[in-house]
Amino acid sequence: MTEPTSAQERSSEKLPVYLSMACIICSYFVSAATLQASELPLIKLDREIQAPSGAKSLCKDYSWACAITSNSGLPEAREKQIVETINTRVNRKIRAVSDQSQYGTNEYWTLPTQGSGDCEDFALQKKFELMQNGLDPTKLLIATVLDTNRSGHAVLVYRSSEGDLVLDNVTNRIKSWKETKYLFLRIQDPIHPDRWVQVSKG
Repeated sequence: MTEPTSAQERSSEKLPVYLSMACIICSYFVSAATLQASELPLIKLDREIQAPSGAKSLCKDYSWACAITSNSGLPEAREKQIVETINTRVNRKIRAVSDQSQYGTNEYWTLPTQGSGDCEDFALQKKFELMQNGLDPTKLLIATVLDTNRSGHAVLVYRSSEGDLVLDNVTNRIKSWKETKYLFLRIQDPIHPDRWVQVSKG
């Protein structure tokens, strides 16, 4: 058998060190990726809760509003372009009118086919148009909140790779749900959109 040279001996001595360093580096990147995923600004969901009063017949009236489909396959950049375009377009073309003024009731969730509606009608219209443009409905969740004046309000939440983003009828700017300073109350369940879940206060 050929005796190992001094260079080979030095290389073999360094091998465990190299392997140890590689493991440390690999662990760092895995930990960083895990931490980044866990820190995504996603709305924390709690238990199932009763649907808002105006949404009790939502799935019956509009089955698409509670649909579940697989990933659309659209590139994220393209999705964001579509979301921004439709959010602005709906905000511009729909006139804000309360349900009481338009229908004589406090809560009536419907598409604003007459060109006017209140906050949840804006959210429904945006969800409808976004689905028509190929977005996965499980990424499009209607939520009820208390706004900065602590008045009842509804928005559409877009679940992006950057976290939950809010499509609001009071602004064309799309914000992170935390950035809105709203108090989120309940939201469609992303797994079963025909159900609603309470938003965790924690």
